[in-house]
Amino acid sequence: MARSGRTVRLAELGEFLGRPIEGAPDTPLDGVAALDQAGPRDLSFVRSLHWSAALRESGAGAVLIPDGLDPGGRPAIRSPNPSLDFARAAQHLLPRQRPEAGLRPGAMVASSAELADGVSVGSGVTVGEASRIGSRTVLHAGVHIYPNVQVGQDCELHAGAVVREGTELGDRVIVHAGAVLGGEGFGFVSDEKNARVRTPQLGRLLIESDVEIGANTTIDRGSLGLTRVRRGAKIDNLVQIGHNCDIGEDSIVVAQSGLSGGTRVGRAVVFMAQAGAAGHLTVGDGAFVGARAGLHKDVASGARVFGAPALEERAWHRAMAALARLPDLMRRFRAVERQLGLRSTPQDPSASDSEKES
Repeated sequence: MARSGRTVRLAELGEFLGRPIEGAPDTPLDGVAALDQAGPRDLSFVRSLHWSAALRESGAGAVLIPDGLDPGGRPAIRSPNPSLDFARAAQHLLPRQRPEAGLRPGAMVASSAELADGVSVGSGVTVGEASRIGSRTVLHAGVHIYPNVQVGQDCELHAGAVVREGTELGDRVIVHAGAVLGGEGFGFVSDEKNARVRTPQLGRLLIESDVEIGANTTIDRGSLGLTRVRRGAKIDNLVQIGHNCDIGEDSIVVAQSGLSGGTRVGRAVVFMAQAGAAGHLTVGDGAFVGARAGLHKDVASGARVFGAPALEERAWHRAMAALARLPDLMRRFRAVERQLGLRSTPQDPSASDSEKES
């Protein structure tokens, strides 16, 4: 649970969300919590009728609920999308606290760098030559901004983030701890003796506005051209995005995924955890790539793919169903071989105990 230190009445919260309320309009709220942890001054939420029993047992002071669910006399806000409205309500109840503007001890800002009004620079931060930091942006402790970097307005870069030379960030970009933006991509060629010779990485990285980048994620700059993460994309922790990739607007890339160089991702695409894409592929608008999927060819717009190598959803489900039946099919196949005299002994050293007994 989380508390804000300020109290909001249920009626005020309903007005902020534009949703109807039920019950006492003066119900005080100053925190948010899960159903099983909420107290009398907490707001919680229920996604569906499946959670009716948990709602009855909850101590929450008020809840966001979908149509058709009885709050049992508890103060409530009706919503067609409780998850979304709970996220909005939580931001209203617990607004993000930003440190005061100014330089903290130990910060080092190059003489040619430009800091706009309201910028907060934490201890141990470095800002390189000719870099520009936009209004109200926060650089937490240990952030390193290389030369010739542009950071827009209202951004927040958390501890230890590194932004390499020539990188550009739009407005309202959030970068979590330890992320490295604009680093050199992994490019080598072999000489006559098969020694590896680094290919110069001379391009740059553009992060558009309203992007969020998770902790310890790395996004490489272009080898010659541009790596681009478009407006509103959300990148989770521990993601690797290679040189010259293009991530579409409002797309999501979940933890431990990896996109090889030159991958083109359309708008509103979802890459689930540990998915991977071979280089120079195109993933169309609205596609869904399942967890641990391995892309070896282009994915059409709106397609849903699973597995490695990736298959269209229905084909993947059929393959998984067949895989579950494979041991029984193998036993039946070996029995037919023996009946036809094609198999002299069932004691195949590679067979499982159950197969040897068949």
